[in-house]
Amino acid sequence: MGKKYKIIFDRTNCIGTFACVDVNPERWQKGKDAKSILRGAKLNKETGNYELIIDESEYDKNLEAASVCPVFVIKIEPIEE
Repeated sequence: MGKKYKIIFDRTNCIGTFACVDVNPERWQKGKDAKSILRGAKLNKETGNYELIIDESEYDKNLEAASVCPVFVIKIEPIEE
């Protein structure tokens, strides 16, 4: 079984450069409100962030999306099993 990761997206502070969409359009899309959308993510009502569990096959592209974000609102954390 491969490693799992959690993407944590602080959409409130997204400034809509869509750099994440440019590098990974399979997982990220442009929202009508000029902010990015993390496809498949669920809102964590406690933190206000969107979260999504991914596996190793999606790690590199989402890490790139996080690294190109100019305001660093995308974080990826390993999930300990």
